[in-house]
Parts: sequence; structure tokens; C-alpha cells
Amino acid sequence: MSADQMSIGEMLAATVPMARTLNLDFLETTPEKAVVALPDQSDHHNHVGGPHAGAMFTLGESASGAIVLAAFGDQLARAVPLAVRAEIAYRKLAMGAVTATATLGRPAAEVVAQLDAGERPEFPVAIEIRRADGAVTGEMTVVWTLRPNG
Repeated sequence: MSADQMSIGEMLAATVPMARTLNLDFLETTPEKAVVALPDQSDHHNHVGGPHAGAMFTLGESASGAIVLAAFGDQLARAVPLAVRAEIAYRKLAMGAVTATATLGRPAAEVVAQLDAGERPEFPVAIEIRRADGAVTGEMTVVWTLRPNG
């Protein structure tokens, strides 16, 4: 399968070793929302038997990367998406499988307009991490930029 035929989830799993290491499952990747699941795996548990904080951070960052590629994949010939900074808050104990849902914090058209104007736009991606019962176990924001090539 060529890169043009791969889904965003397949592409990330193929090119980001950590996504493969954690066995992340890219459930939905659209410009409006990305949903990524971290299965319950004892190799990635913390001292209380739930997913390790680092695994949940990687889950959230991966969901943010998936929505960035979905929203701005058509800009890759002229700009590279890069994470600038991230913040995470662990709200409740996470046990079992967890799922991260990412949404853009600014309209994609507004970000592209900045890029068109010769600027290096920054934009936030908000992520909620939930356990199977729906409880929010973590909230995360990753700020991304589109760095113009050249």
C-alpha cells in the first residue's frame, strides 16, 4: 500500500515507532476529530495497575498529531507540522483501556490563511482522555505549528 493509499492511522503506526510500541488504535481521523485508543496492556501499567502517565501522554499527543495530519495534510508540501508545547492534567484514576479524543482549537482555514500570509501559525489541539465508563481521566493541550519549508 502506498503512502497515498494509507489512512492517517496506518501512516502514523508505520512511521512513529512509539505508536506501534503502545499498540495505539486510530479509530477515527478527520479534520474535525481524531479518536485514538490505548488498549489495556500490563507492560504499560503504572504502580497502581492502570496505564502509565507516559503512555497516556503519548496517546494524547498521538491523537493531536492525527487531527493535525487530517486537517493540514494538504499543506505538507509547503510546511512541516511540529508540536511546540504540551500540557496534561491527570483528573481521575485511569484503569483499563483509555481513549483520547482530539479537536482543533482554531478553524483550519484560519491557520492556513496565516500560512498563506507568510506567517508561522500556532494553534492548540484539545484532547480528552476517557476510560471505558466515560469518565474523563485526563485533559491535554498540545500547541502545534506549521513551519514553512525552506
